[in-house]
Amino acid sequence: MTIVLKRSSDKASIEKLLGSLPQTSKFDAHKFCGKLKLSQSPLAIQQIMRDEWK
Repeated sequence: MTIVLKRSSDKASIEKLLGSLPQTSKFDAHKFCGKLKLSQSPLAIQQIMRDEWK
């Protein structure tokens, strides 16, 4: 679902638009916290990925 906000929108109209969203569209990111196990440091992984672009 797409909501278009205009520059002239005030806080009440934005809250009204956000209230019209279905409640099932909320994403619960907390259930994925700590699930990714890394074998290297994030910096090392990032440097490896950037070297692949060359």
